[in-house]
Amino acid sequence: MRISIKFRLIFLICAIISYTLGFQLLPENLDGANSHLYVLVFSMLYFFILPIIYWYCIIEVGKQKLWKMLLIFSLSSLMARFSFPAEIASYFEFIAWLRYPIIAILLAIELYLMVSIIKALWQARNLSGDPRVHILDTFQEEDDKKRSLALVLASEPASWYYAIPYLSRNHVSGITNLKLRSAARWHWLMMTLATLAMAALAYVIISPWSELLAIIVSSITGYGVIMLAANYRISSHFSIYGHRDKLVINNSIWGFISIKVEDIASVALGRYPRKDDKEGLHFGYGDSSNIKLSFIRPQSYFGGMGQLTERVDVIDMHVSEPQVLADYIQQYSDNIFAKDGRMSQIQESERACKPDDFQAQVNSGVDQ
Repeated sequence: MRISIKFRLIFLICAIISYTLGFQLLPENLDGANSHLYVLVFSMLYFFILPIIYWYCIIEVGKQKLWKMLLIFSLSSLMARFSFPAEIASYFEFIAWLRYPIIAILLAIELYLMVSIIKALWQARNLSGDPRVHILDTFQEEDDKKRSLALVLASEPASWYYAIPYLSRNHVSGITNLKLRSAARWHWLMMTLATLAMAALAYVIISPWSELLAIIVSSITGYGVIMLAANYRISSHFSIYGHRDKLVINNSIWGFISIKVEDIASVALGRYPRKDDKEGLHFGYGDSSNIKLSFIRPQSYFGGMGQLTERVDVIDMHVSEPQVLADYIQQYSDNIFAKDGRMSQIQESERACKPDDFQAQVNSGVDQ
């Protein structure tokens, strides 16, 4: 397991333990003995220790942007609102008061998303590749926040695009496929049944308290079957394909990388044990890879559905037909070199035919 993933899990475990202890140990009011001490300890834990852990595990080790620190402070404020004693929790009441404008904003965003999704789905019928790749091509020069938001918005139409075969009928054919467990039908079936079971269980558990909340939670959970269908079709048909001058690699629906073929410095075939390179970026299941790509310049891998960006110089993969992929890259590179050679010949011909010489030939013809 790579260090960045280990540290994400470390932070997740720390956050779960901290917030769980807060709900269990914090008193309901400040009248009890040592209640002030508990509040002080958990205030330090929520707003000082956890943000430091988040900064180191996610921002520093994971090489994420500093503005994402807002997430942990917002989460800690929300947890403090519901776990701190009533006298102090009231200071976090602004979160409750903010729920009305937040709901209004969310409704506006939801309406915008519905319009965007319908529009994107209509446009997607003629796309030859992943909508996320088209978004990335459009926003590649933008800053991280704009690109992250654009990828979030593109994830929804991308799920529908791949889940419905009619929408992805114009998708370019895959070069070869990554060896992914999610490409198996049994995996898709088991995950779909588990998702539907979770949706039903959520409704049964929550409905005694709130029928509306139970419907919302179970609907959101059940909606995951669309993403699972998209995940299956990506893994089985479109995990590696060419898009214009780029090589697109989909590590299921959760992550992808778009590489200019001309940025690929070398392609190596062989057996590469992953235990020898625990920090590398590996695609496909198994203990070893059978193809390795090295790049001229670092490339961006978008994990976590586009929200976790990593810069990589080398990737190795376990694919079905490594030689086919190597031949594709070689053929594309040969075409680039041939095109560059023709352009060089044209430029040399233009330089050889100088304007002064041409004018002299014209004057000579007039004199005769």
